[in-house]
Amino acid sequence: MSNLSWSSIEFLYPMWLWLLPLPLLITRIAPSYRTQQAAIKVPFFNLLVDALKLPTSDGASQLTPAKWQRILLCLSWVLILLAVTKPTLLGPPQVREQIGRDIMVVVDLSGSMAEKDFTAKNGQKVSRLDAAKEVLKDFAKTRKGDRLGLVLFGDAAFVQTPFTSDHQVWLDLLEQTRVEMAGQSTHLGDAIGLTIKRFEDSKKPLPTDKSREKVAIILTDGNDTDSYVPPIDAAKVAKVKGVRIHMIAIGDPQTVGEQALDMDTINTVANASGGQAFQALNQNELRNAYAEIGKLEPQLYQSTTYRTKQSIHQYPVMFLVLIHLFFFGFMSCKRAKQKSHQSKGEHHV
Repeated sequence: MSNLSWSSIEFLYPMWLWLLPLPLLITRIAPSYRTQQAAIKVPFFNLLVDALKLPTSDGASQLTPAKWQRILLCLSWVLILLAVTKPTLLGPPQVREQIGRDIMVVVDLSGSMAEKDFTAKNGQKVSRLDAAKEVLKDFAKTRKGDRLGLVLFGDAAFVQTPFTSDHQVWLDLLEQTRVEMAGQSTHLGDAIGLTIKRFEDSKKPLPTDKSREKVAIILTDGNDTDSYVPPIDAAKVAKVKGVRIHMIAIGDPQTVGEQALDMDTINTVANASGGQAFQALNQNELRNAYAEIGKLEPQLYQSTTYRTKQSIHQYPVMFLVLIHLFFFGFMSCKRAKQKSHQSKGEHHV
């Protein structure tokens, strides 16, 4: 069944095909081959030739090949040239993809994310979480080749989506998120700690994992409350583990009575891990923040197309040998029969 997938033939050394007309040029330019034969010398040779009207030659006879011999010679020459061009069967195109980055998107689901102080594209007021979902949909489209994960946090942090290359599955699970899923508080430090753990758990014993970039994008609208691990300490661990954290602070917490965002902590967390911090008070600024992160973390995705190759140069040679063996056997049998008939005729006489 696999042979049916071969789609084309490639000649590695096609320049040999320029020699196809060489035998024709040789027959046109070079003299014909002549073979010496025994002859009887008679003084009246010229009279005999004129009387019988026979063609003469200068002490030699010219061999004239039969039609089938000409065809065999031409076919042999073509097959030899085909073999030296090294014909190769090309398999169907196959794409080899190399994943560039692991990106963990961390979303705050505290109570304030339900506040409708963002404006959608259609002009309607939407909640901060819905605005984030809309922007993240566009962000996922720009991350071809990256593995995306999703961590949600509130009173506690949990993994909504482990790292996956199927962005549609990731978007479907993102769409299922609700504010009431995680509680009212904001355990930012615990979310960072869980994110680091997921990066460690996702490691595989492959050489490509050593060069894979690890990035976390944390979206929050509140200050850390009662995390087991302070956010700054968690960021220092992330730096050691090679995880860059980009922080996005959204909304205005004062509109719902929360403690104001501690931008110093957010900036420190981003800087300590090698990332950057952004503040978005509306949906356009949120979209710009993700666009800027896309510039800071450009795609490392690489795609190469290749086709499997299988040389078939041996088949023309095999076919040529079989043809010659067939004709050699055929002519040998024919000569043997002729000799047999001649011997029988002589014996009869």
